[in-house]
Amino acid sequence: MQFFVDTALLSEIEEAAAMGILDGVTTNPSLMAKAGVQDFDAHYRAIAQITSGPVSAEVISTTYADMIQEARRLHAIAPNIVVKIPFIPDGVKALKTLKEDGIPTNCTLIFSPLQALIAAKAGATYVSPFLGRLDDIGHEGIEIIRQIRRIFDNYGFETQILAASLRHPYHVLLCALEGADVATMPFAVLKQLFHHPLTDKGLAQFLADYQKLHVRA
Repeated sequence: MQFFVDTALLSEIEEAAAMGILDGVTTNPSLMAKAGVQDFDAHYRAIAQITSGPVSAEVISTTYADMIQEARRLHAIAPNIVVKIPFIPDGVKALKTLKEDGIPTNCTLIFSPLQALIAAKAGATYVSPFLGRLDDIGHEGIEIIRQIRRIFDNYGFETQILAASLRHPYHVLLCALEGADVATMPFAVLKQLFHHPLTDKGLAQFLADYQKLHVRA
């Protein structure tokens, strides 16, 4: 499973890349605003220079013609830019056109397996089901990954499942078990994947024992 970080902070992207486990980046207008970004295009370019993996850049248009124009401009920023398209009728229409243009897409705001099926049929490179937001309204978010995986496997779709809105390490584990192709997560969640109390306790004991021997010497 690939690991993407869901952030617009260059410092977080650089740190994740230095770990050697970063496969890509996802962003959205909310994350850009939170990071204080004003020139979106320049920021996308900077992100794309940190990682050679896919960098999802989201359109802010809601009509077919405007989405196509914006998508072409975004993809021209860097060859690894993947254009995020919202799951709306005009967005689905745009997915088909962008597929024909050879521009990779990430269909976002997926909340049902049938939405994912439609996006895959239209030619989306990725679909982004939002687990955490489904959990928030009383649904079992991981079930959507399970159902999409089965549908895509049934019919041989090449569209990848990009599990989004992951709130904690257990979400990441469940996505790995259910066969998500990608897990995108906040940098804080990525860092949590490294921690286990027994690892911390064991390391502290090893270092303490070494220090005792060193002091005696």
